[in-house]
Amino acid sequence: MTLPRKADRAGKYLAFDEDGNPEPGPTSTNVDDVAAIADEIEAVAAIDTQVATVAGQSAQIATLAPISSSITTVASISASVVAVGALSSAQLTAIAGSTDEMAILAPLSDEMVALAAIDTEIAQVAALNTSDISALAAQTADIAALGPISADITTVADNIVDVQNAEENATAAAASAILANDWATKTSGAVAGGEYSAKYHAQAASSSASSASTSATNASNSATAAANSATAAAASYDSFDDRYLGAKSSAPSVDNDGNALLTGAIYWNTTGNQLYVWTGSAWDAAAFTTSGGVAKTSDTGSAVIPSGTDAQRDGAPAAGYFRFNTDSDSFEGYDGTAWGAIGGGGGATTLTVTNRSGSGVSVPLTNGFLAVTNRSGSTINVPVS
Repeated sequence: MTLPRKADRAGKYLAFDEDGNPEPGPTSTNVDDVAAIADEIEAVAAIDTQVATVAGQSAQIATLAPISSSITTVASISASVVAVGALSSAQLTAIAGSTDEMAILAPLSDEMVALAAIDTEIAQVAALNTSDISALAAQTADIAALGPISADITTVADNIVDVQNAEENATAAAASAILANDWATKTSGAVAGGEYSAKYHAQAASSSASSASTSATNASNSATAAANSATAAAASYDSFDDRYLGAKSSAPSVDNDGNALLTGAIYWNTTGNQLYVWTGSAWDAAAFTTSGGVAKTSDTGSAVIPSGTDAQRDGAPAAGYFRFNTDSDSFEGYDGTAWGAIGGGGGATTLTVTNRSGSGVSVPLTNGFLAVTNRSGSTINVPVS
């Protein structure tokens, strides 16, 4: 614990702060002065609650002091003062802030008495802030104008609920008008509940109509293109039909439309199973017939070559004819003057050789080849035709 400096505690009583630390107290002179008014202090102690209340109004008391004469006047209207006493401290504070006005009001004691009779209304006015009162004071002309229609004002006051409802209805009507306008004209999005305005749907319908018109135009163009394609297809078919006349039992003299035959036109003669070509002046047999074609067993099988005996050879063969001879079991071809064997599977199995004495000797053949052994002992296969 540390004592205050000597200079600070000289001539003073020692006191202690709220933490228990020593500090300089009052001087002895102060104590003597207080002792001299002990009776007054005792009297004040008996009204400590009132003293605390008055202490809270020290600023107002300081304000009222210069108008003591006016307060004396007010004292003469104690009944009214009692009425004023019922006002709250906030209201008294508001009145205390108007000392100049109080001095003016002092001579109007009769009027003050009259005002006391309307203390409730005064309390209501006192609850208003000074800016509202000042604003009201600036409207004296309007207030004077309202005086003659006080009965109407009373009527409105009596029907304030209806007036308020009318205002609310007007607000609702304005909101409904805005909403109605949105339902009629809004295009930026849905109006409510995912639904859109009449103008939005009108624009959408217009857009759909435009799209439908475009689709109709495209459809018309497609129809025209299809008609042109059909015409071209018909022309192509007619051109093909003029060139391939189809299967007929006899040679035609005109095409399928009854027009002159085109050079290169063809038809199939069902009587002779032969294809014919129009040369420009006559029908000429084409290079093959169904009976003269080379058949096959399958795409990966074998060609079916004409076969037969020596006696079944063509009576008037031409060079290049080719067949299989069943007498010699070998392939043979005609070179323009004679038939000769052609190497390959299915050749003769023996060869008859006539020796010097004129005797025939059968020599075996292997796949149409004669095996000959030379002097060195090697075997040479010689084809036999």
